[in-house]
Amino acid sequence: MSTNVIGAISGIALKLAEADGLRDGTAAVAAELVEMLPARFAFVIGVQEDGDLADVLAASGLGVADFRRLESRIAKSGLWKIVQLKKPMAIDDLGRDTVLNFLAFGTGARMLIAVPVILRDTCFGFLAAGFSPGGEPNENRTIGILSAVAAMTAQAVRAERALSRESQKLEEENTHLRQELKEKYDFRRLVGNSSTMRQVYDQVTQVARSNATVLLRGESGTGKELIANTIHYNSLRSKRPFVKLNCGAFAPELVDSELFGHERGAFDGATSLKKGRIEAADGGTLFLDEIPGLPHTTQSRLLRLIENRAFERIGGNEAININVRLIASTAVDLESAVADGSFDPELFHRLSPFSVFLPPLRDRKSDILLLAEHFLEKFEPLHKKDIRRISTPAIDMLTAYHYPGNVRELENAIESAVMVCDASVIHGHHLPPTLQTAEVSGTESIMTLTSAVEAFERDLIQDALKSTRGNIAQAARMLDSTERILGYKIGKYRIDPRRFKR
Repeated sequence: MSTNVIGAISGIALKLAEADGLRDGTAAVAAELVEMLPARFAFVIGVQEDGDLADVLAASGLGVADFRRLESRIAKSGLWKIVQLKKPMAIDDLGRDTVLNFLAFGTGARMLIAVPVILRDTCFGFLAAGFSPGGEPNENRTIGILSAVAAMTAQAVRAERALSRESQKLEEENTHLRQELKEKYDFRRLVGNSSTMRQVYDQVTQVARSNATVLLRGESGTGKELIANTIHYNSLRSKRPFVKLNCGAFAPELVDSELFGHERGAFDGATSLKKGRIEAADGGTLFLDEIPGLPHTTQSRLLRLIENRAFERIGGNEAININVRLIASTAVDLESAVADGSFDPELFHRLSPFSVFLPPLRDRKSDILLLAEHFLEKFEPLHKKDIRRISTPAIDMLTAYHYPGNVRELENAIESAVMVCDASVIHGHHLPPTLQTAEVSGTESIMTLTSAVEAFERDLIQDALKSTRGNIAQAARMLDSTERILGYKIGKYRIDPRRFKR
């Protein structure tokens, strides 16, 4: 090959490497072939992965009408045999080809030379070039040039298909993940049937399908983040991002940058542009957890965002339009925060029209057993345990406790019990010490050996009665005792067997 040809092929390799996708790369290939060979036209054909359909990736020297004809006819032409033969082909007189003669009429070309695009014995398509009468090239030399270019094109096709498969795989994984999240946060998965929680479910169901701003109110640990997730994944934005910011987790000087992003050079250390959580949530939902933690300046910027649906990055002056739904939460009394000047009254009024109050666990005692069993099902496989149920005395201890940490504290208590439980039933002594105080369990502040044995014995008897539905005789046999002895113990510990009958 001449120096000019080698240089041209090198240029084609560079353009393929720098191209933005396969079609841009093959367009450069076709244009370079027309100029380098020289040829009246050149085109690149891809074979779709099912092997039966042609895809005209690029063409140079053809009009729009000829391009469309090529697209519809190429797979029906004799030239298509190149895909099976995997060898170069030449057509000496295009005008006599009943399928491809339009190429001769439209361009004046007479001869066509094509070579397959092959990699690891797989034909991905072919390159072809057409030549005018009197300008027919040396066939072997042209095949050599086209084959060199085809080898480079094969690498580009392979890379494109690998990228396409990876993208498809990622999309399938994302779709699967979105479906899992949607199922996880389905309304039916919310645990609790107390009247206060039914009211919460009704409110969440009403607001989820809208784009309304929502304020979640309730003590720490009541499940505000769970409700925020449920609203998002049951909304029309469920396929878009759900982005969370804990407003109290950042220093005041960093919150603005984290939320709104910053331009390069906005402050010392801002060496590059950074997009904030608001931009990350575009089209989806932004959850601001514990919003009273925002500094005053950030509250003012957030208020402008809600009013204008636009914001500026820190250090920037260009307004960025945004489509985001806002959900905020608070564990403190915002009315008091407004009164003492720590929270912007206008922002409060913007957030509060639709408020959902999450009750503390002490006000929904009837839900404790349901929640406990839900957490048991969650943590049992996680810690590789085989635990069938929670004993009656343990349930009594769970329901008697006041839960300053609310649902989160109950969840932690059940996980702790699952980890230390070495049997198929969670008993009272498996629960954390905070649930076994004198106020809760009714035991002395200093546990003696006698009282400890009695507490354990009482636990076993109640557990046996529960298993036998209050049948004392069956319970005695289960405990390898007699009905008389068990009756004495039941009287001693003031246990009512009737409570265990269904």
